[in-house]
Amino acid sequence: MRDSHSPTSSSGIFDSLVSATVGAWTAYSTATIDYWWGAVRRGATPLDLASDLMSWSITMSDRKRPEWAHENRVIKEWPLARLRDYSAPDADPDMIATVILPPQAGHDSSIIDFTADQSQVVVGRESGCHRIYCLDWIGATQETKDAGIDDYMAILRETAELLGGKVNLVGDCQGGWTATIFTALYPERVNTLAIAGAPIDFHAGEPLIRDWVDAIAPGGDMTIYRSVVEANNGVLPGRFLLDGFKALQPDQEFSRSIQLLANLHDAEHVERYRQFEDWFQWTQALPGVFYLWVVEHLFIRNSLIKGELVVEGRIVDLAAIECPLFLMAGQTDHITPADQVWALADYASTPASMIGRQSSTGGHLGLFMGHESLRNHWQVIFKEMAGLSTPTPDDDPEVLTDEPSQPVASKATSARKTPRRKSADVKPAAVSKPAEEAPDAEAAATRISTTRVPAKRTPTEESAASPKPKPPAVGSVGAAESATGIRRQTSPVEEPRSHED
Repeated sequence: MRDSHSPTSSSGIFDSLVSATVGAWTAYSTATIDYWWGAVRRGATPLDLASDLMSWSITMSDRKRPEWAHENRVIKEWPLARLRDYSAPDADPDMIATVILPPQAGHDSSIIDFTADQSQVVVGRESGCHRIYCLDWIGATQETKDAGIDDYMAILRETAELLGGKVNLVGDCQGGWTATIFTALYPERVNTLAIAGAPIDFHAGEPLIRDWVDAIAPGGDMTIYRSVVEANNGVLPGRFLLDGFKALQPDQEFSRSIQLLANLHDAEHVERYRQFEDWFQWTQALPGVFYLWVVEHLFIRNSLIKGELVVEGRIVDLAAIECPLFLMAGQTDHITPADQVWALADYASTPASMIGRQSSTGGHLGLFMGHESLRNHWQVIFKEMAGLSTPTPDDDPEVLTDEPSQPVASKATSARKTPRRKSADVKPAAVSKPAEEAPDAEAAATRISTTRVPAKRTPTEESAASPKPKPPAVGSVGAAESATGIRRQTSPVEEPRSHED
């Protein structure tokens, strides 16, 4: 594990800038040739060319709020979230309900129901999870700016109670560690847990975003994060996160724009561009207290994996998790390397046969809405989850499908667990914001670098082996990568051109 002051970070940034420059030049050259060749074939006049430039400019700038692709109904609303019902009309009321927690990095939650044929929630319903719901995060306001992690736990408790007392949780990115924390605190309320692109162990792997953070805020200094929140009256603007995502891979932003010009007369390409940009460019704020808590405790201190995280006055003990686990990672995810996701398998107490890993060929966003992920991986996950959710055990899978992209330590030999600690009560002051002071109830952008799940270490060993704390990225959904990277004649919202979301 590298030292926080290692020159590796500057080297990683330099390499990424070189790669971005080459990528931008390649995209420009290809798109320019395509555009002019198309213009010649059309017999375009100077007036036609001027019209193209006007249409190109309007299409890039004309944005609207993203929409949910399929019919649903809101059955519960809090100041911080809505609960949307996507259940099948003939769903068995005795089936355990499934709840999806979308990413929470300054974008709309509709990414999980992106288009008619790219919908994680609909794939879940059609794969057997007929009672299926999702949370829809609401942007922070002056009334909810002081909301903290305890408020989100309260929402999940109410959701579980409303849906029968026990649920399946599916968490994407930040939604993944939120679901993991809840499962560790309330294992009796969770039937199965699935996480995708969730940074459970933020210090695993080598995401590019850590290199940038090391260079901009060395030593884990929180000043820049606090100053941004203070300058915005206690909230973290979604635009701040978006600009950070774009800076990570500027060639992706440029590539999507220039490819739009090259494909301006392809109606399907233009529509795909509009759909993605409406989602990607539209932002919403995060509660400042919650954001700063995430940065400090989950990213800089890596407290969740060390067994030091305090939520609702209790230590969050990952060993308390015994339910079936579905772990999903992207082979080209530069936001959350696979090691950060696989780590949960080594710290939970779930039997080896009930841990299933899935590895998508795409990047970060592609995990949640890419065609390959939905077709080849989420169908498998949801089908097995459904089998574990029926009133009878007849269709329960005996072993979960385990298909990581690279070899990992055998579950039978790598499941070295530290004995579970009893959750100790601690002083409320240890939590960033007491629940009673917050409203009623209302993130980090490479390749898979290792090939085995690391053996679990005790908090003392982990502390000794870990580098000095590093500040996290300003968010965690990442640039418009795999799901957004535009290839010639390819959807801008499918898989990435250059190993990104």
